[in-house]
Amino acid sequence: MITKVTIDRIMEAVDIVEVIGEFVQLKKRGANYVGLSPFANEKTPSFTVSPAKGIFKDFSTGKGGSAVTFLMELEKFSYPEALKWLAKKYGIEVEELQDKPENIEADNRRESLMVVSNYAARFFQEAMWETPEGKSIGLSYFRERGFTNETIKKFELGYSPDQWEAFTSEAIKNAYQPDFLIESGLSVKRDNGTLYDRYRGRVMFPIHGFTGRVIAFGGRTLKTDKNVPKYVNSPESEIYHKSNVLYGLYFAKKSIRDEDNCYLVEGYADVLSVHQAGIENVVASSGTSLTVEQIRLIGRFTKNITILYDGDAAGIKASLRGLDLILEEGLNVKVVSFPNGDDPDSYIRKVGSSAFKTHIEQNKKDFILYKTSILLKEAGNDPIQRANVIREIVESIAKIPDSIKASVFIRECSQQLQIDERILLSELNKMKLGRAKKEQQKQQSRPEQQAEALEGNPYGDMPPPDELGYYDEQAAPSKSVEASLNQEREIIRLLLVYGHQIINWDNITNIYIGPFIIAELADVEFENPACKNFVALYKQQLENGVLPEEKFFIHHPEKEMVDLAVDMLSTKYTLSENWYNMHKIFISGEEANMKGTILGAIFHLKKQKVGKILDQLRTELQNTQDPIDQDAIMGRYLQMKKIEKHISDFLGSVIIK
Repeated sequence: MITKVTIDRIMEAVDIVEVIGEFVQLKKRGANYVGLSPFANEKTPSFTVSPAKGIFKDFSTGKGGSAVTFLMELEKFSYPEALKWLAKKYGIEVEELQDKPENIEADNRRESLMVVSNYAARFFQEAMWETPEGKSIGLSYFRERGFTNETIKKFELGYSPDQWEAFTSEAIKNAYQPDFLIESGLSVKRDNGTLYDRYRGRVMFPIHGFTGRVIAFGGRTLKTDKNVPKYVNSPESEIYHKSNVLYGLYFAKKSIRDEDNCYLVEGYADVLSVHQAGIENVVASSGTSLTVEQIRLIGRFTKNITILYDGDAAGIKASLRGLDLILEEGLNVKVVSFPNGDDPDSYIRKVGSSAFKTHIEQNKKDFILYKTSILLKEAGNDPIQRANVIREIVESIAKIPDSIKASVFIRECSQQLQIDERILLSELNKMKLGRAKKEQQKQQSRPEQQAEALEGNPYGDMPPPDELGYYDEQAAPSKSVEASLNQEREIIRLLLVYGHQIINWDNITNIYIGPFIIAELADVEFENPACKNFVALYKQQLENGVLPEEKFFIHHPEKEMVDLAVDMLSTKYTLSENWYNMHKIFISGEEANMKGTILGAIFHLKKQKVGKILDQLRTELQNTQDPIDQDAIMGRYLQMKKIEKHISDFLGSVIIK
C-alpha cells in the first residue's frame, strides 16, 4: 500500500490538464479544456477537463474522474500503478507500507504481463551493454546503423543472447511464472514442456505503450540465412494488440501535438533515424497495414499526417489503397517519396538531417493529388485505365467528410485529369448518394428477434395494457421512484459543492452546510446504492472529525465514489462569459438564495419519501380486513398527511389527494 502522505503529495503535484494533454489534444474553452474522447470514436469534442476541479468528464461514454481515474480507464492501470506513474512523472518518491521485490509478479494478470515485459527489456539492455557478446554484436550493429548512445538508451534497444535459454532460465530463476513468459511471447514451449527463448541472437526493439511501459518486442536477426525470418514480433496478448499500437508514439506524442503534424514511416529503423535527426514527431505502423485504430490514435494529437514513403513503386501503389481510411477519419494527408529506392532511414544517413528536412518541405504533396499523379503515370494513354483512375480518385474524394475540402480537390483534380469539373462533381454526388442510401438501409434494418418482439408487443418498452385498456402501474416504470433518485443525487451534489461552506441564515448561523444536511436527513433512508454509500462515507468522515471536500471523493480509490462525484460536479454546458454583455440578461445562481437551495433540496427529498410511505399505507388499507388494524393504519396515514402538508406549505406547493 502506498502511504497517505505520498498520495497527498502526488495529488498536490498533479496538473490534470498536463497529464491528460499527453494523451488527448486539448483546447481551452472558457474555464475548461475540451478534446475528442479517447474512449470513443467521435467527430465533435465531448471530452471536458476542468483544471479548477481537477476532474475530466467524457460525455460520450459517461466516464469521468481524476487524473488517476483517467490512467486507470485508458491504460487499465490498477490504482497503485496509476499513482506510481504520476509519481514518476512529477519526481515524487513513493513510500509503501510493505516493500515487495520488483521481480515478484503482480496479482493482476495484465499487470503480470507488464511486469515480465519490462523485466525482459532490462535483461536485453544489460545483455547488450554489459556482455562481450552483446557489445560485439548488438551494440556494434546499432552503431554501424548510425544510432548514437543517446538514441539507443532512449528507445531502450537491446540484444538477446544467441543461446537457447539465456533469458528464460534467468527469468524463471527470478520467480517469473512460465505461463506469463509464454503468453507474452518471450518464451516458446517445446513438445516436452520445456521453454526456450523466442528472440535468441537478435537485436531487440522494445515497443512502448501509451504511458511508456514496454508491452511487446520486435527482434531483428543479424544472420544472412534466408530460412531465418528477418523480424520476429511479439504475438497478440492481453497487453499488446498490434492494430492499436504505433511504434515510437510514446516518444513522439508531445512533438506531434507541438508541431500539429505526424510523420508516418514503415519500420523501427526509420523512426529511430528520423527522430535522431531532430524530427521527433515520427511513428511507424511496424510493417502492418495502417488500421483505423492507429489513425484515431494519431487523431488525438493532430489532424495532419505526412506519409514518408520509400521509392519503391510497387510498395507505394499497395500503400495507396489503405490510405483512404485516413481521409474517412477526417484527417489531412500529405505524402513524401524518396528517390532511388531509398527509405527514410537510408536517405537521412546518405544526405544528413538538414538536406532530409529540406527534401520533405520541397516534395510533400496532398495525398489526393499525389495519388492522381501516380495512377495517371501508370495508366499512360489507355482510355479505359484512365477512366478507372478517375473513378478511383473520385471514390477517395467521396470519403472526405468535409464538403468544402472535397470540392477544392475536385477542382484541382479536374485540371490534373483534364476532365470537366461538373462531370467529377456529378460522379461524386452519385457516390455520396449511394453511400447515404446504404447507411440508411443499415440503420433501418433490425435483427429478426427485435422485429419479432415488436410484432408481439406494439407498445415498445411499455408493458401491454389490460383488457379494458389500462396499464399495470406496478409493471410500468415508476416516475415517483425516478424523482426520488434524482432528489438523492441532488443532495449528493450539494454536499460536494457547498458542504464546506458556513450557514449564516436568519436563525441558523456558524454551522457547516454538510453536517447540517446530514443531520436534517438522519431519518431518511437513501435508496440509490451509490448515494447511500456516499452518505455513509460522509457521515464516517464527520465522525472522525473531518469535513470531506470534493477532492476527497474525486481521488477516492473506489470507482463508484469517483463516478458519482464527477457526475455531480460535471456539466456539459456552461454560461458564456459574454452572456450578460451580449443579452443584458442577468442570470442569478443558486448561491444567491443558498437557504432556499439547501432547504428546498432537503424538503423535496423528504416529500418524496413521505409520498412513498403514504402509497404503502394506502395499499395496506386496501388489503386489510380487520377494523382494528385499519384504524391503526389510518392513524399513521393521517399523521403522515400532516407531515406532508407541513413540507408542502414550506415548499409553497399544493397537494390534492
